[in-house]
This record gives sequence, C-alpha cells and structure tokens, in this order.
Amino acid sequence: MHVISRTKLRNFCKKHADSCEALDDWYKIASKADWGDLLEVQTAYNQAEAVGNFTVFNIKDNKYRLVVSMNYENQVIYVKYVLTHAEYDKDNWKNDPYY
Repeated sequence: MHVISRTKLRNFCKKHADSCEALDDWYKIASKADWGDLLEVQTAYNQAEAVGNFTVFNIKDNKYRLVVSMNYENQVIYVKYVLTHAEYDKDNWKNDPYY
C-alpha cells in the first residue's frame, strides 16, 4: 500500500516522542502490505476498526489513534489524523466531510 502522507506521522512524532517507534512500525507494515479489505488489515492489526468511512488504528497500546482513509482498489492509505486518545474522544475528526 502507498501511504500518503508520512509527514503527518513525523509531525505528530515531534510532539509526542513516545509515539515514534509505534508509528514507524505501522508505516513499515502498512507500506509493504497488500490489503484487500478490513479483514486483511485486522490480520496485522486485530483492533483496527471501521468508523464511518475511515479505518482507525490503536497506536502505542491505545494511547494514540491513527485515522486513515483506505482505498483498497488503488492500494492507497491516506493518513487523515493522528490523535491522542483524548483528542479522538472529542469526535472533532468526525466533522471531516469524508467521514
């Protein structure tokens, strides 16, 4: 899968240094993956879930949430949001027009 954009992951990592290793691991796995649907994603990330039109990953033992848009046909992952659990719970990200 082609991940767009790693910049959002790096920027989050600058603010939350303890997330760097987990986000890098996710990027490495996702960029090498050939996922066709959510069930295949869940073989690597069993707690990944569909929320609206997005896929949400728990990062660093659920301390952070990675919200992405997956295009399985084109093998592209669009990184939409990287949030602390508290930010995620505020649901502001659900105002995204693609939600």
